Amino acid sequence: MDAAASPDTSGIRIEPIAAVHIDSFHRTLDVVAREKKYLSMLEASPLPQTREFVMGMIAKGNPQFVATAGDEVVGWCDISRHFFPSHAHRGNLGMGILPAYRGKGLGRRLIETTLRAAQKSGFARVELNVYEDNARAIALYEKTGFAREGIVRRAARIDGRFIDAISMAFLFDERGFS
Repeated sequence: MDAAASPDTSGIRIEPIAAVHIDSFHRTLDVVAREKKYLSMLEASPLPQTREFVMGMIAKGNPQFVATAGDEVVGWCDISRHFFPSHAHRGNLGMGILPAYRGKGLGRRLIETTLRAAQKSGFARVELNVYEDNARAIALYEKTGFAREGIVRRAARIDGRFIDAISMAFLFDERGFS
């Protein structure tokens, strides 16, 4: 997309997700999922399941933020706390941004906001897996303090092709995050 057709990101707000965002979040999730390059899901779950997920995240106090342009969600970042009590200090990060809004610093804003909220909520560690061919995301995660921990071989199979993933983590006590 050329600069003239690229949307202005100066008015984009980063805010906690709320019920009012669910329909737009669902549409954005579906667009990113259908690219078949970034997410484990290949299309968004049905809207009622997405609504249940979001409302569950809110009820549990898990950090979930959206980037909004006007009333439309153009990106998100969330951290789901692990279920087992012995792992409750850990969370898994998920995020996505609509194609027209990528490469403009929005991902960094979303991650940093979500990590601050995770730290306030008592997380000690945030984990993620990123497909090894997603160089832009890997660079973003490294810039925000995530460290590579290993390779998950054949982590995904999309359209008959296996894709390895890089396992990464952010440890608050090692990163001096504030």
